[in-house]
Amino acid sequence: MARVAVIDPQAATGEAKQLLDAVQSGLGMVPNFIRALANSPAALNAFLGIHKIAGAGLLDLKTRERIALAVAEQNACQYCVSAHTAIGRKVGLDNQEMLANRKGRSSDAKAEAALTFARALVEHTGEVSKAEFDAVRAAGHSDGEIIEIITHVAMNIFTNLLGKATQVEIDFPKIDMNKAA
Repeated sequence: MARVAVIDPQAATGEAKQLLDAVQSGLGMVPNFIRALANSPAALNAFLGIHKIAGAGLLDLKTRERIALAVAEQNACQYCVSAHTAIGRKVGLDNQEMLANRKGRSSDAKAEAALTFARALVEHTGEVSKAEFDAVRAAGHSDGEIIEIITHVAMNIFTNLLGKATQVEIDFPKIDMNKAA
């Protein structure tokens, strides 16, 4: 059971209703973590803003979802692993690739470099080494892409924290965490 109210979009009012209606219009559903965020329209608006900006960047959809899966697994957020597995399927990732992504690996060398860097950011709370930074660059990531990897890691840490702290019900097909995580 969630530790905070999960706002029903039909019962919401004011700014929360407008934001939830916008999510419904864009996604065709309102995930429970968004409903939890609606307790604070300011927090929900901030999240939607960074999500929109991050979605308009240089990184392709598959790499964004790979990062989300790697970070969610590393942070042991079952809600986010479940959500991003469903989203990953929609953007064309297969099950084998997503299982690899959750371990920081990929069949795509450039994507794997992004995942390695993303996992280092989480593990070292941003204090990555020069070698880790140089490796992501050597794999072909531009400065803009590196900044976007950092942005996606930060955004996903936020959603991982929210999912774990609030214990919202998983409203996607439930995915088990890796035993080694």
